[in-house]
Amino acid sequence: MRQRDNATIFIILFFHRGVKGVFPLQIGSVYINGYAALAPMAGVADRAFRELCIEYGAVYVVGEMASAKGISLGGSKSRELLLLTAAERPAAVQLFGEDPAVMAQAARQAMAYGPDIIDLNMGCPAPKIAGNGGGAALMRRPELAAAITAACVQSVPVPVTVKMRLGWDAEHLNAVELARLCERAGAAAVTVHGRTKAQMYAPPVDLDRIREVRRAISIPLIGNGDVIDGPSAQRMFDETGCNLVMVGRGALGRPWVFRQIQAYLSEGTILPEPPLPERMDVMTYHIEQLCAYNGEFLGMRQARKHAAWYMKGIRGAARYRQEIGALSSLEELRALAKKVISNSEQLM
Repeated sequence: MRQRDNATIFIILFFHRGVKGVFPLQIGSVYINGYAALAPMAGVADRAFRELCIEYGAVYVVGEMASAKGISLGGSKSRELLLLTAAERPAAVQLFGEDPAVMAQAARQAMAYGPDIIDLNMGCPAPKIAGNGGGAALMRRPELAAAITAACVQSVPVPVTVKMRLGWDAEHLNAVELARLCERAGAAAVTVHGRTKAQMYAPPVDLDRIREVRRAISIPLIGNGDVIDGPSAQRMFDETGCNLVMVGRGALGRPWVFRQIQAYLSEGTILPEPPLPERMDVMTYHIEQLCAYNGEFLGMRQARKHAAWYMKGIRGAARYRQEIGALSSLEELRALAKKVISNSEQLM
């Protein structure tokens, strides 16, 4: 999982095999060398996972969304979501909320954690977010969304970006309008998830609609949705003209997807999934880091969903997932990983 040095990365990108865009990508004052970023998944993209994805080749990461109101009130949970380390750069913190003044204040407070970028969530479809006027609900109020963007841009010295969807539903596809407004308000880049709020995470993303946004703005565009490997990343680049792809669910239990994308786009090589022993080693390391950062009691509870994702596609995965639901210690996790490998070897 050793990372290439910057010179090697630049050489690889210079001989890019047809992907649209210019490298390194510049977002405001931030330079990004590569192809794929980690999406800001709530409850998933925490410090342990972000660092792991960087080790495997993610070139930019965005942290879990944090409530602007919670930050302004000094909530401890919000502070935890803003924490960034030297091992996960370049990195953004993501804020959500519906009040320009509160969002601007939260952006200023977030600067204490040293983010390279402030990202504004205008695409989350979750009822508890959109139902309270934040996230994707801002797509129904584009002027307010632009006001929030402008307020944050004026409040912080780092680039401000916006993550959105195609619109609220099929009758209100206004990503082009919102992207233009955000650009005028000073946004340094936009990320577009190729579905509406109503569609949640199905059907397949609409790449043509993402391309419409690319044609409408002059700032960088990050394409998001259904990127799970090198070929799907290439398709996102080719069919949308985006400058960077963002990987969300495709990285769950598969942080090596960034290495696969890098190999395919730079060399035309399709890397296979890692062998089972390596897969279990990565899972164990990931969860050890979770426990190191959050304590074993909380870390193991957070680890259960990750462990279940790492088991996907393994023979006997349903049975292992039942055992995962009862895990409470690292010792139990390590024993399960050894069991999975041993059972697999006996079937060979």
